[in-house]
Amino acid sequence: MAAVIQTINQFLVSGQYHSILALIKGLRNGIVYGAKVRFPHALVMTFLFKSDSFRNKLITILQATYTHSKNLGLFVLSYKTLTTIMQYVQTQKYQPQSFIAAFCAGYLIFGRYNKVNEQINLYLLSRIIYGLAKLAVKKGYVPKPKKDAFPMFAALVWGIVLWLFEHEKDTLQPSLRSSMTYLYTDSNKWHDLKDFIIHNKP
Repeated sequence: MAAVIQTINQFLVSGQYHSILALIKGLRNGIVYGAKVRFPHALVMTFLFKSDSFRNKLITILQATYTHSKNLGLFVLSYKTLTTIMQYVQTQKYQPQSFIAAFCAGYLIFGRYNKVNEQINLYLLSRIIYGLAKLAVKKGYVPKPKKDAFPMFAALVWGIVLWLFEHEKDTLQPSLRSSMTYLYTDSNKWHDLKDFIIHNKP
């Protein structure tokens, strides 16, 4: 058995078939990372906010974890496959390759609507807007702020989201709308000491 493991290890580090092995490792890492991120999130959110039987809660958690893991693993595999093919055809790496590969893989995998894909896409949207703003400063398209811009960024984010919640509630994502209702609307209602301090009962 030790000899078999040693042979496999030698094969893996030999560099032979490195591109194909990198695709398999990418698939593996996507699956593992998706499970590590989604399972605790789904566990907490389901038990905190979902009213259902223990069995149904468990099924919800496992389904969300499976979907996240599968989609992230398939995305990594697709992205790495496409970039590898493009680099093979063009003999070297170009910047547009990463965009084209991710665009195609994103359309095929994360373009199918479900709650998990929606959450992942929204998470990435906030990150890329932030990243593009920093890139604009880095490239000189926008002058570098003379003082810390983070307070103004925070003020705009919170100002806009509360304005939307108060006046255009239907435009917000359901989970965000639900959270904000709990925080800002349900806190206006109580009947006795119990639902004032311990249990929220709108």
